[in-house]
Parts: sequence; C-alpha cells; structure tokens
Amino acid sequence: MDDSLSFESFYEGAKKAAHRAMDDHGRAEYDEFALHAGVAVERLAKAVLVSKNPVYIAEMRGSTEMPLHLGGHRTASKIRTIGAAEAITRLRTLEALPVDRQLDLLIDLRNGVAHASTGDQARSLLPTLAKTVEALHTPLERNLDWFWERWSDTVRIAVDHQRNEIEREVQVRIIQAAHRFKDRFDGLPPNVIDTNPDQRRKWFYAGIHKETGAPGPPATWVTCPACDTCYGIIFFQSQCTDGENDPDIFICRLCGLHLRGRDEFDIAQLTTPLSP
Repeated sequence: MDDSLSFESFYEGAKKAAHRAMDDHGRAEYDEFALHAGVAVERLAKAVLVSKNPVYIAEMRGSTEMPLHLGGHRTASKIRTIGAAEAITRLRTLEALPVDRQLDLLIDLRNGVAHASTGDQARSLLPTLAKTVEALHTPLERNLDWFWERWSDTVRIAVDHQRNEIEREVQVRIIQAAHRFKDRFDGLPPNVIDTNPDQRRKWFYAGIHKETGAPGPPATWVTCPACDTCYGIIFFQSQCTDGENDPDIFICRLCGLHLRGRDEFDIAQLTTPLSP
C-alpha cells in the first residue's frame, strides 16, 4: 500500500498538525487553531481506521478502485480517501469515538461550513481537541505524552474538571507563554535578556500615549509567573474606595502573558502590590 496512506504517515501527520494547533492557540490565532486542530483530528481518525482495516478510509463514491488499491490488489489511477466528517462517522459506527457536538463544530469551522464571528468560539475548543486525541489513542495503545510532548501539561489542564474554567484558562495561558519565551530565547546567551533598569524604563515609556505624551495609568514592575523575568508590568487602572490603586492588567514584555483582575492574579500566584 502507498506509504502516504499508512498508519505511521497518518499518525505522524496528526501529531505535527496538533502541535501547530497548540502553537496557534498560544499566539491567539484561533482561526488557524481550528484549521490545524481539524487536520489533526482527521489524520488521527484515519490512523485509527487504518489500524483496524485500511479499506475503512476508502472513498466509495461510484468506484471500487480505492478499496482494491487499499487492499493491495491494484494501483488506483487517482488516490481518494474519506474526509474528516466521514472518518468520524465511521469511528462512531465502530463505537471508537463518542458523539460530541463540539467536535462536529470544530470540523465545521475547519471546513468553512461554520463561521465564527469572533475567535472566542474556536478558542474554547482546545478541550475538545484534547479529549478527542485522548479518545482516539485508546484503541492505539500509544503513549499520549509522546504524542503531545511539551504540550502534555497544557492538554491535561484543559480537561481537568477539578479546576474551574478560569483556573484552567489561566494555567493554560501561563504554559503557553512559557513556551513562547523558550522558543524565543532558548539557546541564546544569557545576556540577551537584558534586565537592567534603563532597558525596562525604555519599554515602560513605550506605553505612553504617542500623540499627547501623557503617561498612561500607574504601573509597576513585577516578576512574570510564566518566564520568571522582571519584565512583567502591572497597570493600575481602577481606584479603590480606600484610595489605593487596584491592579487590573498584567503584561509581560518578553513572553506576552496577559492577566486581568485579582482573580486571575491569585490563580497565577502573582504578588500584587497595592499601589505603584
């Protein structure tokens, strides 16, 4: 059989697409996340079908050419296999995958059948990707951590119902930011990350209003909980009744971690001074 239709080819393709999806989600590119997540599910679904019987991925419309090709009895003039929706349908028929409307939505977003007006709809489908990959690994007897590699902790948190939704989201954001930092600086000399006060001051004033020159809200530097550098900034935007500034927004200039409000700060274990 054609190597491109082998189990290993589909499985490796699924892994590569899933990692791209996780990178997209970490960069807040949610449309791209839906695209690559859908590709990952399709390829992994085909890998499971091929592991059961290669004929199960054959497109059956009006020709017996593909089943014969997959059975090794002849070479097809045109290689045609089923799409993601049909692969999922066949796995559900085999009771290898449960019905999941969120998974159907993910595939519709990937295929352009459904259109999200904002990225929020696709952003919320990270747990769906994690649960689907886990379900499809059950019949494969493959190590799930080997599939996800550095994203293993992220997907575990995404489906951890011992945590509430805000806890899961904040912890996922922290891990994503840590990976962005590693991708950006791993292997570079330590002095590349210049934490001297003059450099930090320059980055701080980059936030000053460009037209009027007026400073923005009060701010202070803190250590980032994701990358452990001192380029984290808390912007104090709202005034408390006792006259102190309430920290509203945290931004790290190096890893891009964003947090908003005391609840998210507490989850991130971010030390928050009451005033700048």
